[in-house]
Amino acid sequence: MSIEVHPLQPFLPEGARLLMLGSFPPPRARWSMDFFYPNYINDMWRVMGVVFYGDRLHFVDEPHHSFRLNLIESFLKDKGIALYDTATAVRRLKDNASDKFLHITNPTDIAALAEKLPKLQAIVTTGQKATDTLLENLRQHCGVIPPPAVGGSVPFILKDKQLQFFRMPSTSRAYPLALEKKAERYACMFRELGMI
Repeated sequence: MSIEVHPLQPFLPEGARLLMLGSFPPPRARWSMDFFYPNYINDMWRVMGVVFYGDRLHFVDEPHHSFRLNLIESFLKDKGIALYDTATAVRRLKDNASDKFLHITNPTDIAALAEKLPKLQAIVTTGQKATDTLLENLRQHCGVIPPPAVGGSVPFILKDKQLQFFRMPSTSRAYPLALEKKAERYACMFRELGMI
């Protein structure tokens, strides 16, 4: 099986306080836009619409089965949210978007990524694979960090900087939780960070 290299550069807006990490993008055939969480049936941008605007369709371009990328990028810059993934290269054990069938060949250097974000206060993972990969990645810098419960957080220190690690539910529809319940958990995180 061939190695697939991450097709996107990290999205690191100036002044970002929060770094959101998924696992790896789905196969290109499932993309509806050239950005993170591009699968039209992934609910990340619907969750963000509910949390910040009370409207699940705020970022959705329904006629084109896509998302409003310009609106998303402006929103992320305004809120100080950076995006990337916990892997820079993977092998897909099956030709689908499931994290269960991703073999990570190159994890992202999270410490190096965090250094590019001087105002960083928190890192959030958006699913189990991302959580497991992040914890393994940070072990060399921070020792063992206990995984928080889904929707919870733990403090940790990365290169002398105090940060908070939030573990959020996956926004994949395969994750068995209603969109509104996912939005509630994300809203709690953003409130704790003073972002809403």
